[in-house]
Amino acid sequence: MKANMKSKNPWKLALITPLLFSIPLIAQTPPEKQSTRPIPFHGTVSAVDQKNKTFTISGKDATRAFKVSEKTAITKGAGTAKFSDIVENQEVSGAYWKNPDGTLEAKMVKLGPMAKPSPSPKP
Repeated sequence: MKANMKSKNPWKLALITPLLFSIPLIAQTPPEKQSTRPIPFHGTVSAVDQKNKTFTISGKDATRAFKVSEKTAITKGAGTAKFSDIVENQEVSGAYWKNPDGTLEAKMVKLGPMAKPSPSPKP
């Protein structure tokens, strides 16, 4: 004769165990960081805010405002430039980072038209 033993449902244990181990993982998720690779941009400046050090590019699909910081490299031709050199209706290109708060921080800004690649010599 078998002894009367309490039988535990193994499915309950199988369902609860993963939940117990996932709670600490959720708590340890790090905050979103600045994108690691800069994103390229190109367009014409539609507005400049000297006070907040931002400039805006209006495109076909979207309007983007870029924040310029002390880390932003600004160039014009072969030389360096300042934020005050950025003016409306000027062609600009460069790269930016998207910050966790959604702002776009310019990493580098090149003032003037994009350099056209020189034709390669024919063999």
